[in-house]
Amino acid sequence: MEPPVMSSTEDVVELYQELSRHPELSTACLGPDITTQYGGKYCNLYTEWTQRDLARAKNIKFCRQYLIFHDGASVVYSGPAGTCSEIKDELLSQESPSGALKAVLCKVPPGKENEKEKQFLEVWDQNSKVKSIDLTALKKHSSVYDNDQFGCLAWSHSETHLLYVAEKKRPKAKSFFQSKDTELGISDEDTGCPENEDASLKGKQFVYYEDWGEALTTHSVPVLCILDIESSSISVLEGVPEHISPGQAFWSPDDTGVVFVGWWHEPFRLGLLHCTNRRSALFYMDLTGGRCELLSEDTKAVWSPRLSPDRCRIVYLENDTLGPHQQCSRLRLYDWYTKQTNTVLEIVPRQTWGAFPGIYCALPRLCWAADSRRLVLDTYQRSQQDVFVVDTVMGTTTSLTADAPQGSWSILTINRDLLVARFSTPSCPPTLKVAVLPEAGREAQVHWVCLQDAPPVRGISWTIRTLQPPPEQEHPQYVGLDFDAILLRPSESPTAQKHPLVVMPHGGPHSVFTARWMLYPAALCRLGFAVLLVNYRGSLGFGQDSVASLPGNVGTQDVRDVQFCVERVLQEEWLDAGRVALVGGSHGGFLACHLLGQFPDTYHACVVRNPVVNIASMVTTTDIPDWCLTETGMPYKPDALPDPAQWTEMLNKSPMCYINQVRAPVLLMLGEDDRRVPPKQGLEYYRALKTRGIPTRLLWYPGNNHALAGVEAEADGFMNMVLWLLEHLQCQQPTAAATLQ
Repeated sequence: MEPPVMSSTEDVVELYQELSRHPELSTACLGPDITTQYGGKYCNLYTEWTQRDLARAKNIKFCRQYLIFHDGASVVYSGPAGTCSEIKDELLSQESPSGALKAVLCKVPPGKENEKEKQFLEVWDQNSKVKSIDLTALKKHSSVYDNDQFGCLAWSHSETHLLYVAEKKRPKAKSFFQSKDTELGISDEDTGCPENEDASLKGKQFVYYEDWGEALTTHSVPVLCILDIESSSISVLEGVPEHISPGQAFWSPDDTGVVFVGWWHEPFRLGLLHCTNRRSALFYMDLTGGRCELLSEDTKAVWSPRLSPDRCRIVYLENDTLGPHQQCSRLRLYDWYTKQTNTVLEIVPRQTWGAFPGIYCALPRLCWAADSRRLVLDTYQRSQQDVFVVDTVMGTTTSLTADAPQGSWSILTINRDLLVARFSTPSCPPTLKVAVLPEAGREAQVHWVCLQDAPPVRGISWTIRTLQPPPEQEHPQYVGLDFDAILLRPSESPTAQKHPLVVMPHGGPHSVFTARWMLYPAALCRLGFAVLLVNYRGSLGFGQDSVASLPGNVGTQDVRDVQFCVERVLQEEWLDAGRVALVGGSHGGFLACHLLGQFPDTYHACVVRNPVVNIASMVTTTDIPDWCLTETGMPYKPDALPDPAQWTEMLNKSPMCYINQVRAPVLLMLGEDDRRVPPKQGLEYYRALKTRGIPTRLLWYPGNNHALAGVEAEADGFMNMVLWLLEHLQCQQPTAAATLQ
């Protein structure tokens, strides 16, 4: 039995430090064109990157700038301008339409003990900071939202006002027994409310306020806010219906109002993160008349609205409400002047080779071509992510990456038909690409130029395999669906060596592994493991039929797809069938635990992060109770309790039903603040394993939610995962096992 390439703890630490240093490209912004004295044109490209800093145990953000010389049809020359510089305490930033100004939302850490963090909204010109407004001191609202779900920092077209979203200011409640604020050193100014409201606030300090769930626990009642730059005054917009939460806002074409997405929070708020099926609509708030107007249907789920450069049209994505949390979206177009809405691209039932696969990703913040007719988007196409241009009049699509290298492409921005994209593969960290969008009808001739390269990581080879389930496992309603798996293999080891296999099904379940850079799989492969990333039926990018085939069949169809894939790979590849392990998180953990019990002879070790193990006990504690019923094939009704048959069905589809068959050692990693799959799920599994004498270990991460994305938790989780696999697959040196004791 051959050991993997690396087995000592020191080697694993060194490898993780090496690979975790590769930065991720997050945003890009193109400055205005500048004409040289010789008639050539160039512009500045500003990019932001994030990188793990293990010594500081945090993600740091830094910027890189580039110059792009172009002639309107192609990129003539491009290159870096200066060195990188770290961005500190910046939450949001946005250049004005002309590029002459930049707005920055920043935080200022407390300078003294007992002080609170402050937020400032700043305006910069090309030479200096021209405005700095202390939002905390003004007390018009609570913290400004800086996430993609609600947040925005939008310039008016006149560049005189800024629009953003913040948490509504909530007056400080008091005890029934508190007679005067001054007795406790609290003034009316501190409470944010006038003295005559004092009586109505007494006894309300423990009132529960709903929030928007996982990773949005500080988001309860968002409000739209406007900064008048000249007067430095802040106004909170009145008139937004009380039953909706506004976000993703921008200015109307004539600056007389704002357009926003509003999410219904009646009868109560459901978790919103990664859930594009929540009832929502597009609204227009008229600032002159104070009226709020509905622009879209109010029975759908709407997201990602984008205004065309000529300010005549708004495109947005639309889904049906409830059902799978993520699915194929429609592309809708609203004409501002005719008030007509039409569908540009419909939902794609079945992905076919060479055809447009459907939309599964948010639209880029800037996605329109200069002609205000075409737009550029990226979407999942089976196990890749590709870029397409859409003609909104004809409803046609053309791939911009069909002839490009295989991997994962995503659009960062487009401005004046200059395209900026990110590209990566399982063996190549993110690189920066630029191109000029060709004229209509010639888009397929696009030529991508690499602006910031990243050399491939040595020792990793990968392929995408397509699998057809056996006839007895076909879905009776959706016959003929296939699925993919991405296999990573060490490429620098002796050919005679059989590698241990780590099987990774993704979470969701309606998500997908694309052929992109991923730290954990790449590091495992460099250690000497083969890694199998399985996109079972139900994954995104394969058409809506694939998504629809899984609800009601979780625990069977998805489990059998993964097992079928594992058995096929073990038959056809030079892998060690005696050293196969499972690693998965969330629904991937659900599948890993199922596979341990249903196929105990196949797997010899398991590592799960925040796994779903008992849907019946999860339904009353999660921020997404609808998921528990939808995925088990039952309708979700917020005003109805599950009946005994439904409770039974949820339990029968859960891994806990197979706990008595589990034999492999299990390592569990749980986030203390997980609202999506509360840690009691993992604890339930841990105790069940302990009582049956199965070797198990539990890692508990305070301050981490469902993603376990904190730099310290991520690094510690990787080390413990590797040492657990090395020990229980019997492929390590004896000294490393001692580190687990």
